[in-house]
Amino acid sequence: MKIKKTNIKMHVKKGETVQIISGREKGKIGKIIKVLPKKSKIIIENLNTAIKHLKAQKDSNKGKIIRIEKCINSSNVILYEQK
Repeated sequence: MKIKKTNIKMHVKKGETVQIISGREKGKIGKIIKVLPKKSKIIIENLNTAIKHLKAQKDSNKGKIIRIEKCINSSNVILYEQK
């Protein structure tokens, strides 16, 4: 039997500036562009990026390489305040 969680509280919100406190991007500062409260993850602008290779579709489109932002756990960030 699964229990549904309806109110999942996050300590950060979309649009806030945060600093990463652990992981590969430690110490970097960025703005939150998306919040995923059910998974307790966030996406930060231009941080934690990965390269994605897109295959060509038909003859008209060429394949390309794009950079996408990956999720990071919300417990790995703190709110950043400029002093």
